[in-house]
Amino acid sequence: MKVIIIGGFLGSGKTTTLRNLGKHLIDKGHKIAIIVNEVGEVGVDGETISSSGLVTKELTSGCICCSLKVSMEFTLQTIIEDYEPDVVIIEPTGIAFPLQIKEHIELMDLGEVSFAPVVTLIDASRFGAEWDQIPKFIENQIKESEIVCINKIDLVDREAIAASTQKALEINPDAIVVEFSAKNADNKFERFMDLLTGESDLHQEREDMNSMEVSGVGSYAGEYSIISNGKDVDRITSMLVHMLVDIRGKVKEINPDFVGHVKISFKSSSGLVKGSLTSSDGEPVVEILDEKGDGEEHLKFLSAVTKVERDDLVEIVDKCIQKNLEKEAVEFEKTHSHVHNEPNFLTLDL
Repeated sequence: MKVIIIGGFLGSGKTTTLRNLGKHLIDKGHKIAIIVNEVGEVGVDGETISSSGLVTKELTSGCICCSLKVSMEFTLQTIIEDYEPDVVIIEPTGIAFPLQIKEHIELMDLGEVSFAPVVTLIDASRFGAEWDQIPKFIENQIKESEIVCINKIDLVDREAIAASTQKALEINPDAIVVEFSAKNADNKFERFMDLLTGESDLHQEREDMNSMEVSGVGSYAGEYSIISNGKDVDRITSMLVHMLVDIRGKVKEINPDFVGHVKISFKSSSGLVKGSLTSSDGEPVVEILDEKGDGEEHLKFLSAVTKVERDDLVEIVDKCIQKNLEKEAVEFEKTHSHVHNEPNFLTLDL
């Protein structure tokens, strides 16, 4: 069994990369499983990936390189016994260090396991903002990688792409750097997929760090049960955009330069719609992932941003979501929430 670990900060494009990589491997005849790890006890991305027809196992309530080592081992053992994949793709939370995850798996009794080169994704459209907010964390993710992917190149000019590549190589001269847009299955993305056929030989001495603490990110996740809705996907799409715009505005009042990821998914009889926001100056991106629309209706959210107090984040997200649900006359009930308990503010010295 081969393990592929796709890391990267919050909102760097890991889920989109996994969806396209998973489809590619299935087309090549591989039997794959995907493990998604998210901060908080409510997962959003597992449902998103599963809508593509891929087998997904979701880990929540922490970071697999810090607090969920036992859960990760149990999950891998269960997948191996029940599904027998030849490839397992792991999407860590955006506040994880991928090399730590590889090291934890190497210590597990899982039989014959090999690893693809360790991958970290960089969002070219906000690399500078990430560096300004959390330099130590970003530096460590890049240092502990064998392949660094400059993603979202369709959103920036050639100069910005070159600057991101140069910075990545300054931090890790031994890394292979590739540039692509994960949403486009073109020859650039295919080159990245070809690199994953290689084997990882990354073994390095490193400082033992808690990635959650180093990231300086506070998070809040939750779920609403939708009792009555009646909205089509276009109305749901518009509603999610308004939620994200409202959240962005309120968070900017506290941290005008925040980076991170705010994700909201809405599953209804009309389909599954997911909205995403990754920075203070970014625009919401909303996509319709499934138009079948079966099962219980619900809204799930995950918010994880830099340098915002937990209590402030909880108040902002709840108020903005509830205000827009009420505005659209959607009847709802809050069923679950989780606040990440690590400190939000850290002084990071390079």
